[in-house]
Amino acid sequence: MIYNYSLFIDGKFLETKNKQQVFNPATGECIAEVSIAAGNDIESAINAARRAFDESPWKKSSLAERKEYILKISQGILEKAQELASLESLNTGKPIKETTFMDIPSSAAAFDHFANHLEEFLAAENVEINSQIANAKSTLSREPQGVVVLIAPWNYPLLITSWKLSQALAAGNTVILKPSSLTPLTALELGKIIHNAGLPSGVVNIINAGGEACGKTLCSDKRIDMISFTGSNAVGKKIMEYASANVKKLTMELGGKSASIILKDADIELAVNGSLCSIFLNQGQMCTAMSRIFVQDEIYDNFVNDFVAKAKRIKLGKPEDFETQMGPLVSKAQLEKVISYVEKGKKEGAKIACGGKTSQDFSLKQGFFFEPTIFVDVTKDMTIFKEEIFGPVACISKFKTENEAITLANASDFGLAACLWTKSHEAAGRIAKSLNTGTVWINTYGMFFNEVPYGGFKQSGFGKELGREGFLEYTRLKNVIMDITKEAKPLVNYWYGF
Repeated sequence: MIYNYSLFIDGKFLETKNKQQVFNPATGECIAEVSIAAGNDIESAINAARRAFDESPWKKSSLAERKEYILKISQGILEKAQELASLESLNTGKPIKETTFMDIPSSAAAFDHFANHLEEFLAAENVEINSQIANAKSTLSREPQGVVVLIAPWNYPLLITSWKLSQALAAGNTVILKPSSLTPLTALELGKIIHNAGLPSGVVNIINAGGEACGKTLCSDKRIDMISFTGSNAVGKKIMEYASANVKKLTMELGGKSASIILKDADIELAVNGSLCSIFLNQGQMCTAMSRIFVQDEIYDNFVNDFVAKAKRIKLGKPEDFETQMGPLVSKAQLEKVISYVEKGKKEGAKIACGGKTSQDFSLKQGFFFEPTIFVDVTKDMTIFKEEIFGPVACISKFKTENEAITLANASDFGLAACLWTKSHEAAGRIAKSLNTGTVWINTYGMFFNEVPYGGFKQSGFGKELGREGFLEYTRLKNVIMDITKEAKPLVNYWYGF
């Protein structure tokens, strides 16, 4: 079966003459044909979003009405959960177990959370000001940014789209969503859910096109008020360049080269199992993947032995099989990129403890499968230590002291996330404070909560997603000041003595 998807612009589904084929990374077979947005389609989307923000009933809708719309989207995702999980797995290659129990319910939960907290987050704040000049009252209020472009990545197509879209809509913005052209299917399926929820025309517009083809147009246009981007550092820099043509708000969640520190007092089984998840989940195609693992020298050999033994037992297989633990990489290009990094690692002297090659299973030969790969004795001058691989490749190094571990972990251009494994709360707090990353997990990995913000430092970008702080990124703060001096007139009225 080959799916067919159209663009979603101004409340209508638009089929174009130009089509793009979308492939199943597990088999290499075409699974869908998707309309490609041309220049006039992008212009229509911008006009629709601008008009919807400036003139449509959406801007005048009450917070209660806005909440109801967003809750309908959440419910729509849950009603189509099985279909969406299968589609996400088919398009991305991630195991059906992950899409069923993680991606789809978490997507629905994001809409539910921000719908139920928008009134709280948007509540105005009154500030009394008493000074020598005058007495005044300031009212601080939050307004939507306006027209927001959301650019979502291919590794979590529906989930990260849902993070962005739920916050943008709850804040009252109108949206142009551009999913990755590699994995656009669930975002376009979401368009059907949004249409059925009855949002006014133009509030959400979904276009499919290559990033280079439409990125400059969308990001440089003065009718766009904000861009929220998740993706590579290189593309993030291009977006910043395009956006400089007209001042607008930006949030950037870019790459990572995250580090996991395992102290000698850690629960070894917990640290091994957690570390497996932190690098091999979603085939290692995560910005927060703990691709650098630092193990204290006293337990280094025991950790490596257990980690390698368990990595060898990870079951590669077809994504639709619930027994599959690792699926294929998303594309042939991504597979070739991972292979090139593995070759660099070997050339620079890192030792492969397991993996390092494509799957030898004949039944998987048509897909982009790569074995869980572990390098040991990796040094900080190696390419695989410094650059983001975005695949199932772990680099393990040893350290002696806490300070050495902190120095190694911070020896990166990126600062997205880190893990600590220790039984000492005191050591955990001390080290976490010294790590130059936006998120630190202690004795766990990948715990994303709608209640708390997520985002990185340094070359990993700026701005937050999730939590109150992430929600407020999609708003602008207005300060309204009123003089309330009793039986007097403000000093400014007499400044020139007229």
